[in-house]
Amino acid sequence: MDLTQRTAGVLLHITSLPGPHGMGDFGPDAYRYVDWLASAGQGLWQLLPTTPIGPGDSPYQGVSAFAGSQWMVAFEPLVAKGWLAPPRLPEGGFDAHHVDYGRVLPWREQQLRLAAAGFFAQAGAADRSAFADWCQANASWLDDYALFMAIRSPLNGQAWWTWTPALARREPAALAAARLSHAEELRFWQFVQWQFDVQIGALKSYANGRGVRIMGDLPIFVAHDSADCWSRPDLYHLDEQFQTTVVAGVPPDAMSTEGQRWGNPLYRWDRMAAENYRWWTARVKRALSQADVFRIDHFRGFAGYYEIPGSSPDAKQGRWVAGPGKALFDAIEATLGKLPIVAEDLGFITDDVHALRDGCGFPGMKILQFGFGGDATHEFLPHMWPRASVAYTGTHDNDTVRGWWDAASARERAYAGSYLACGAHDVHWAMIRACCNSVANIAVFPMQDVLGLPSAHRMNIPGILGGNWGWRFSWDMVGAEPGRVLGVISAASGRGPLALLQLP
Repeated sequence: MDLTQRTAGVLLHITSLPGPHGMGDFGPDAYRYVDWLASAGQGLWQLLPTTPIGPGDSPYQGVSAFAGSQWMVAFEPLVAKGWLAPPRLPEGGFDAHHVDYGRVLPWREQQLRLAAAGFFAQAGAADRSAFADWCQANASWLDDYALFMAIRSPLNGQAWWTWTPALARREPAALAAARLSHAEELRFWQFVQWQFDVQIGALKSYANGRGVRIMGDLPIFVAHDSADCWSRPDLYHLDEQFQTTVVAGVPPDAMSTEGQRWGNPLYRWDRMAAENYRWWTARVKRALSQADVFRIDHFRGFAGYYEIPGSSPDAKQGRWVAGPGKALFDAIEATLGKLPIVAEDLGFITDDVHALRDGCGFPGMKILQFGFGGDATHEFLPHMWPRASVAYTGTHDNDTVRGWWDAASARERAYAGSYLACGAHDVHWAMIRACCNSVANIAVFPMQDVLGLPSAHRMNIPGILGGNWGWRFSWDMVGAEPGRVLGVISAASGRGPLALLQLP
């Protein structure tokens, strides 16, 4: 995707889509949403990470950097194949506006297991061949992931370093025995990943055909309890018992007196460099098979990252360590070509981060909500943005625009009202218009802001475990007007088809 092309898009995670099965997935509503985006003149659909979710239902702490979330696999295609009977919803059905993960996930897993049993019992030769070919083509990550999940599932998610020493240390005889004893479970996880790839590929193809590009999201770090860490512990700072010696996070600041201790293991960049960053090249290649462009979360960590002792309970103790820098991206581009990457360059940003971003030719991010706490020289005001930017009203980590307005100081509201010529009733459209009318090449708006929704509809409150990532919309919340207005604003600012203006 050409990141210099003037375009607009909407940020909405797959799980936030409507649908009868407890959470959004790659089913019919995903295609209906693509149609809605196209009708509103939008050229981009930004997602959150589509990898498996982790603690707190977060898509940023998954058990694999390569696998897809099994919860996004839609049931309709499986029913159409004859592998699954039309699912019967539990009594009362599911909440249309919120994902109750504790209730939804066990039910969805049950349906996936029924579908896998149906496939292995009655699939035709062509489907079996397609499955076998896909497994072979993806063996480099799939074999370890499927075995990891096959061992882990009967143990109720027990962390891999607590497994028997032979399995934790990946002794060949133990792995071979596990493949035999868990053969059926292993095939289940392979089947689910195959269907994830088939379905996300079909959705991407459909979106591209409607002029909509898919923007993915790549977390910089992996989880400690992950297939990635288990399969290559030598690439992380772990001790002989596979415990983290240092972990990722950010230092204390005005927002948090203890900082943020994320707990992710840190990479052994020296060892990755010795392999010419082969693991990262494979990861980026996988990301580009599912999206046209992707955002890298916490991009600053490639210039310099905050290293916290593994024994520290918070982030007060730590130090900044130099990251791999441009050498990493040069190695990836040598294999994959020019990378369509958006750098998440928010937070504590220093000159070396700007130099790395600009040296790689990646656009950064600008958040309009952040622009009204200072004066007219604030870097997040539209007249200060460079063209090589992706402009947002807010992100998944921010309050909605309406919620921001309600919680803002009197000074911020007065400044925003003057700058945007708006009030409480139309601040969301004013911010969307300001992003669209800016010189930023790309403008993106959370679906909540397009609908003008208050704080109760925000996606995530950083630093709070639980209660996040559950927001969903329903089609009766949309109606005709939001798409029409979004299309007019986008077209008038050169980001959508001029025909949407219906000029005389």
